[in-house]
Amino acid sequence: MGDATFEENHNQNQNQTSSLVLDIYPLSSYYFGSKEALPLKDENLADRLLRMKSKYHFSTGYSARGLRACVEAVILVELFKHPHLLLLQVRNSIFKLPGGRLRPGESDIDGLKRKLSRKLSANENSGGVDWEVGECLGKWWRPDFETLLYPYLSPNVKRPKECTKLYLVKLPESRKFIVPKDLKLLAVPLCQVHENHKTYGSIISGVPQLLSKFSFNIIEN
Repeated sequence: MGDATFEENHNQNQNQTSSLVLDIYPLSSYYFGSKEALPLKDENLADRLLRMKSKYHFSTGYSARGLRACVEAVILVELFKHPHLLLLQVRNSIFKLPGGRLRPGESDIDGLKRKLSRKLSANENSGGVDWEVGECLGKWWRPDFETLLYPYLSPNVKRPKECTKLYLVKLPESRKFIVPKDLKLLAVPLCQVHENHKTYGSIISGVPQLLSKFSFNIIEN
């Protein structure tokens, strides 16, 4: 009985260890093209907060209190023997993780796949391309109509305005990325992103810490 329990625990530990190994393929394994620009609703963060505030009391899809639910993807590639994070850049200034707002009643996984297909594939229906959405790495909360985001929700906050969930998305060995012309898809070193709040904001700059439990297995061509 004791031997069986030890063997089960050993196998479980092996499975947990293997699940924490993240395969990363070279950037050169992927093809990058462009498509027509997407209409952008906000010029900057201030405009987004104003739009969020104007629609908050009329939004009932996510909750009776109008919580804005967003999902974003953490996608890694290899370049120069180092893990790089894929980011979208808007108007040569704002950096974003691929993703966006969920539709009313839409699940996190379905919504993220739709957003990835819209921003990184030939069309919104993905054209047969599937996205391997893994575990949720973390949540960020916007307690009020302000720029500050927190990786926790304080007990005294009864009506948060926005919740953003980060999901790990694993890439296959090869894929075509088709990006709208008004966006740039960049591969940024994790070491450059780490705690660089001024350039990348609190969510992106916190990604390296969320990935610290993983071991990176860089697969060469």
